[in-house]
Amino acid sequence: MGVTYKYFGAPDGATAARVPVTMRPEELGGDELGMGGMFTKIKPETMAAMVLTGIEGIPLHKVPPLELVVLHPDYAVVKLPMTVVDPLRDVGEESVGAAAFIWSTVPDRGGPRDAFNVYQLLHEWQDFSHRLHENGHQAYCLVWP
Repeated sequence: MGVTYKYFGAPDGATAARVPVTMRPEELGGDELGMGGMFTKIKPETMAAMVLTGIEGIPLHKVPPLELVVLHPDYAVVKLPMTVVDPLRDVGEESVGAAAFIWSTVPDRGGPRDAFNVYQLLHEWQDFSHRLHENGHQAYCLVWP
């Protein structure tokens, strides 16, 4: 049984903690569980590392930890650092391509290894970061089996 990661935006941790976890993934939306979130099998630590190592050039061991918002027997909600969302908003196609290549060559890390898959994922994340910014939201991830 895999784990599902639902990325969404919320104005604060208190709002993020009230996510209706009784809903199945396909019923969940995105920002504050409305439209526009993302959902994937890629864990938030990996997503954070992909952006920070590829776009920001931060070494893998310096990637900041995620902040736990809620830990429940059936699910958890974590907050991603703003440094994971902000850098992607203003970078161009060349930087996204370079980041995808860099991540595909980083040894000893989880997540997709194919540069094109990483490239597509970073593009989705870029769209997501634009929506979060427009709504004044922070990035959170709902994790459940």
